[in-house]
Amino acid sequence: MFAWGFLFGSLLMLVFAAAVSVWFHRRAAVLERRAVQAERLAEIGSLTGGLAHEIKNPLSTVQLNLQLLREDLEPQNPAYSRLVSRLDTVYRETARLREILDDFLRYAGRIELDRKPTELNGLLEELVDFFAPQAQLQRVQLRLKKYAQPLVANVDPKLIKQAVLNLLINGLQAIPDGRGGDLILSLTVGGKHAVIDVIDTGTGIAPEQVDRIFTAYFTTKKHGTGIGLAMARRIAEEHGGKIGVRSDVGKGSDFWIALPMK
Repeated sequence: MFAWGFLFGSLLMLVFAAAVSVWFHRRAAVLERRAVQAERLAEIGSLTGGLAHEIKNPLSTVQLNLQLLREDLEPQNPAYSRLVSRLDTVYRETARLREILDDFLRYAGRIELDRKPTELNGLLEELVDFFAPQAQLQRVQLRLKKYAQPLVANVDPKLIKQAVLNLLINGLQAIPDGRGGDLILSLTVGGKHAVIDVIDTGTGIAPEQVDRIFTAYFTTKKHGTGIGLAMARRIAEEHGGKIGVRSDVGKGSDFWIALPMK
């Protein structure tokens, strides 16, 4: 009886050891595949960044020559207005390509945080002073709701300004031209996080688009590049924070960034 028990126990141990061995083997294979994939993605990122730089150089040459051609055209030429119009169209499109490449390089590049204790009420005041004239041109009232007392977070102020500015631009673009509306910048506290809200009274976001709104190159705007919101998300996450949106179609949206205060 004892011998059978010993044999059975030994078999169980062998089965268990074999199962553990198989698990470790599969785990090692998965980690190896992930390492190869990460290396491949890093290589692709480096190549695409280099390609973007290489494309920018001839674009600059094209833009310069378009400008020189425009200056060389004689107004007495019967086709002057038509030629100038076509040159201006090509120049605008090359400028747009440069803007797309600049956005891509900023998004794909490495982010290095220069953290320092930053009073967020003051940071948002500076943003409002900067952005208010642009909002007024579109008949949009930009308002700031500060936190009741000084609120300090250890952040990179330049990058946080960039992220919030991207949200402000997005909110302004969501409000139809000429209709007017409100754009509200608010600072509150939620748990251990400082929460910055950018609330617009625009057209809102369709439910099926909400999950994709922070994806790079996804845009609902006619002339958008789809990088602004993705960049805001990356900046928030680099700070150990989060970003999200609540939206009602026809009423507007509330984009928020939560930043750890310690």
